[in-house]
Amino acid sequence: MSSPAPRNAFWQILVRLDHGSFTPWLALRNSIGVALPLIAGAALGQAPSALPMCTGALNVSFSDSSDPYFLRARRMMAATALVGGAVFIGMWLGANFAFAVVLAACWAFAAGMLVSVSPAAADLGLVSLVTLIVFSASPMPVERAFYAGLTAVAGGLLQMVLSLAPWPLRRYEPERRILRELFLELSTTAATPATGIIDASEPPPASGQITQAQIALAPLTQANYVEAERYLIILNQAERMRLSLLTLRRLRARIRRENPNACEPPLIDRFFEIYSRMLTEVSDSILKLTAIAGAAAGLLQLAEIAEEMRSKKGMAIDARIQMDALIGQLRATVELVSSSTPAGVDEFLRRESKQPWNLRIIGVFATLRANVSLQSAVCRHAIRLSACIAIAEMVGRGFGLSRPYWLPMTVAIVLKPDFASTFTRGVLRLIGTFTGLAIATVIFHFLPMPIPAQIGFVAASMFVMRCFGPANYGIFVTGVSSLIVFLFALSGFSPSDVVAARAENTIAGGAIALAAYWFWPTWERTQTPELLAHLLDCYRQYFRVVRERFSQPEVGSASDLNTPRLASRLARSNMEASMEKLSAEPGVLPESLQILQSILATSHRLAHSLMALEAGLNSGQPAVHREPFIAFANDVELTLFYLTGSLRGSPIEVQKLPDLREDHYSLCRATGSGGSPSQLVIVETDRITNSINTLTMELAKWMELEKRR
Repeated sequence: MSSPAPRNAFWQILVRLDHGSFTPWLALRNSIGVALPLIAGAALGQAPSALPMCTGALNVSFSDSSDPYFLRARRMMAATALVGGAVFIGMWLGANFAFAVVLAACWAFAAGMLVSVSPAAADLGLVSLVTLIVFSASPMPVERAFYAGLTAVAGGLLQMVLSLAPWPLRRYEPERRILRELFLELSTTAATPATGIIDASEPPPASGQITQAQIALAPLTQANYVEAERYLIILNQAERMRLSLLTLRRLRARIRRENPNACEPPLIDRFFEIYSRMLTEVSDSILKLTAIAGAAAGLLQLAEIAEEMRSKKGMAIDARIQMDALIGQLRATVELVSSSTPAGVDEFLRRESKQPWNLRIIGVFATLRANVSLQSAVCRHAIRLSACIAIAEMVGRGFGLSRPYWLPMTVAIVLKPDFASTFTRGVLRLIGTFTGLAIATVIFHFLPMPIPAQIGFVAASMFVMRCFGPANYGIFVTGVSSLIVFLFALSGFSPSDVVAARAENTIAGGAIALAAYWFWPTWERTQTPELLAHLLDCYRQYFRVVRERFSQPEVGSASDLNTPRLASRLARSNMEASMEKLSAEPGVLPESLQILQSILATSHRLAHSLMALEAGLNSGQPAVHREPFIAFANDVELTLFYLTGSLRGSPIEVQKLPDLREDHYSLCRATGSGGSPSQLVIVETDRITNSINTLTMELAKWMELEKRR
């Protein structure tokens, strides 16, 4: 595999425009939320007095999304409270120079540490930090500061009301939309064997959609409605379908490879064709809340194909077992989807409580406490951000710069935990700032600008920023820059003064952020060993639950596999994101990137095999002999444990690792009253053996290369 040179990867990040990130409807409601306070203020002849409410709506809009309403409401409520508090605290305590600097530095450290909790928490920390910086530059008496904070809260609540207004009428539409995307991806997965090549080195199909659905539908475990219960069960069926589809794909490929003239692959192709069509119909039915036409006929056709496979031998037996499982899962899904209509929805007892809120808070604090160390990239980022904010505050206020808050605000927005994001944001912020300022300058110079026109341009800038900004940060900054000029014009300030001050402070703030990263960098390549170790740890935990179900089928349930499977997907996503950042980082050896890509591809193959074994559990207990399987499983876990230890600094000798190939040989040769192990177990344990042995050699090669750097 080839990887782009760091310079090329950097420019790809810089100019990338993700058309799938355009959000016109979200941008429209956010623009309305920002414009309404200004319209009301202008109608009363007090447009400047509406700016705090407008600012609250503006800042809270960054927490809006197309997520399920419950998640959206919780996040926007938190943003509203934080923004209102930041406005009040900043205006109240911003008069004292020394105290304002210390306050901003401490707030910046807390915002930096929130990166370790979640992206949503990091966004809330950043938005509240920027709000604090801006309003601390306009100190007021405590009464007026309190009033301004309440006004900002009102703006945030207005934005939240606009976002959540359809909730009573379209209660579960976001969840249905997410499930629809998941089933469409499953339909594509089902169609792949007949039209494409199976690549086990790629991430398992529908991984992103499954993860998104798991996270989005998690709050439904607390809902007291039958409809919520049905969507959770549909998600569970989709997860099981995904496992069975992947396993049947692999079985079909192996049957065809071993016997190109076999009659089974055409039957499996026909099965996939019908199944894919029905999954598409299921996806449409989920979104439109309509019955699935021809469901009974389609299920009958699938059952007839499975019956034809019943007389086949060898691996066709495993294929038929997966077909039976898929038919059962589809039948259950069709019934659930057909009954998931507004009519007949009644309250019922909760299905299964989510983790109590107090335990979730304890978990957040435990995460933060674990990252309070100079060895943590998050802690280093928090310290770097805190110091830079303090320096920017002192420079801006100490030298009496015009609009000094833009200096620390630029630092807060540009400085990120990794080099690629920091540098690209710095460059795009400069480009976007000057583009936005130039647009605003031209508009004010050539067009008449009465207050209604200025409000219109505020709404237009907001729309551009929220609709197209997620696709490219440069577009986002362009919208922000023009928006700020129009807001200051509504406040009575000269646009030319605002343009000059913003340009100067943007250059200075970007320089401070980039200089800080230059003097005390946290290179992504230093995080790679731990991310790889965490990925292998997650796979080890996933394999442990699977092997326990094989060894003791009477213990545990299918739900026990959900947590380690989700953790593995998240760890894999984090590693893939790290690879993208690493490819844009200077000083990274091309050979190192190629080996890491090979390691990641091999880990995908391991994930495929683990999921295939789990699918075997879901469709019945495959034949396996307890003693040789336990010996094999123990050595798999031990090898993965040693590999993660080596990534964390513990020396190992590859020659002294367990001989997984010999373990697999013993497993295949085991016989007993139940006969030989099933073909599914033999094939997937062989792939696990090959994957882990390959990982061992690739990791040793990569660590040796890094050691010689």
